[in-house]
Amino acid sequence: MHEYDLERYLNVRSAYGASLAPDGRLAFLMDTTGTAQVWTMDEPRGWPQQRTFYDEPVSFVTWSPERPELVFGMDEGGNERLQLHLLDDETGVVTDLTGRPEAKHRWGGWSHDGDRFAFTSNRRDEAVFDVYTQGRDETGAEATLHHEGDGWLSVGGWSPDDDRLLVSEAYSNFDQDLYTLDLTSGDLRHLTPHEGDVRYRSANFGPDGDALYLVTDDGHDTLYLARLDLETLETERLVVDEDWNVDGVALDDETGRLVYSRNVDGYTELTVGDLTGPTTIEERPAPELPRAVAGGVSFDDDADSFAVTVTGTTTNTNVHVLDADTGERGRWTAANTAGIPRESFRDRDLIHFESFDGLEVPGFLTLPADADERAGEVPVVVDIHGGPESQRRPSFYALGQYFVSRGYAVFEPNVRGSTGYGEEYTRADDVRNRMDSVRDLRAGVKWLHDHPAVDPDRIAALGGSYGGFMVLAALTEYPDLWAAGVDIVGIANFVTFLENTGAWRRELREAEYGSLAEDREFLESISPINNIEAISAPLFVLHGANDPRVPVGEAEQIAGEAGEHVPVEKLVFEDEGHGISKLENRIEAYTRVVDFLDEHVRL
Repeated sequence: MHEYDLERYLNVRSAYGASLAPDGRLAFLMDTTGTAQVWTMDEPRGWPQQRTFYDEPVSFVTWSPERPELVFGMDEGGNERLQLHLLDDETGVVTDLTGRPEAKHRWGGWSHDGDRFAFTSNRRDEAVFDVYTQGRDETGAEATLHHEGDGWLSVGGWSPDDDRLLVSEAYSNFDQDLYTLDLTSGDLRHLTPHEGDVRYRSANFGPDGDALYLVTDDGHDTLYLARLDLETLETERLVVDEDWNVDGVALDDETGRLVYSRNVDGYTELTVGDLTGPTTIEERPAPELPRAVAGGVSFDDDADSFAVTVTGTTTNTNVHVLDADTGERGRWTAANTAGIPRESFRDRDLIHFESFDGLEVPGFLTLPADADERAGEVPVVVDIHGGPESQRRPSFYALGQYFVSRGYAVFEPNVRGSTGYGEEYTRADDVRNRMDSVRDLRAGVKWLHDHPAVDPDRIAALGGSYGGFMVLAALTEYPDLWAAGVDIVGIANFVTFLENTGAWRRELREAEYGSLAEDREFLESISPINNIEAISAPLFVLHGANDPRVPVGEAEQIAGEAGEHVPVEKLVFEDEGHGISKLENRIEAYTRVVDFLDEHVRL
């Protein structure tokens, strides 16, 4: 079989983030130029037109519900201070809507008449978000401030008659509240009074504006689909799965058509239905989707069809449009695989292993094609997701496919703290239980030792963000297990991380990790920087200088101190933030990472 170089794999394209126009045309993001830009298409598998031409990646795009124009978002150098822009579809002219580069802006949706849009921003106070609306032809200075917040606020959409906004306030990833904001009076009505932590997510106004349809875990371990009556504030369960989360719901408030998703061991199952009564859903035929990961629903004008992004282990990311009545699927976009035959991509195996306390931990293992012929010889990259409230799912992963083509196996554990397996599982690593997730890694490596193809002496740890912390913690806690480590935008010191992370996110992160005021001693005890002498494996440290989440000082600390006794390579990009988004930087970064692992692991 022909071997393709790393640059070819990193050039496998992705099309995603679709929005359907009132006339049925499609807007989406695609990374053909090396960064995600706005593209449009007039028909399935038609010729796509590139509509934006920036060096920075675009983060989202959405059509106006009434006019040939789009709004898109973009930051600068990965600083996450998102600005909103209006693109005239007919002339191609782009207008800066917000004009406040020092502030973050979080999109909140178009009004139904397309005259206004909503957003939240930390313009007034960097640590909190306020609620604004703005006319489509107004400047950022003309935006109307409707509510001054005191925390992490976001707008979930407009009521059917455009007189109210749905507002969410997040206290942690496991605790939110919902409100309606009356745009005339300014009254903020609390909809979800509760005790303890309860998630209220993916909320949508119902067709009459008298209820919300959402997912919540109030009184249950997994997320379920529910209806919240806006008069009585009573919640009724509509779809409950004892084993798996209902991940989200999209509802067209004019027709009552909805699509909800279930996360079944990482794979997506979509259900399409119609509200035939306040709490009655008439299901439509199941969508014709592959066993993969799907999301980002966008309805057309009459909700007869909807766009969705689909990605799978052996299928690169593309936008599909499904008939809501029949479930029939058509692939609109044709993001290519850079000439690499699709049949050469290796599928993942879903596996489970037992951890130190008997907990069953899921994960994915991808083996090279010749693994059966190389008993005890296959090196492994243990690839650890960030979050920690996240989940490694069977989506397309170009770097992982490259590793496998080079003879590595790739092991992706969903250690405790991962989402997708119920609240109890996700909260099992909170604060004082932090290191139990690292013990899960040790158990996963012990499981690999028993695999007939694996060489136990050639196992590397790789991870980004919180996964970077996991790499550093694994190298300090269990140094004998690792041949090398790759820390990408990772946390080395929880104290300095919390002191220096963006002010707007500090409270949310303290809810997960512990607070500086009450848990400083514990946070210091689990910080890899304070156990640095235990590292015995070579280390690669990769970071973006503009990272507002995990500041670059974390990389400088760990590289400086670890470099005094083990081989360390450090690479910092001046034009990147929390991750490496630009293609030329990704090629440089991962070429260096691959060379590093080839030297110390593949041998």
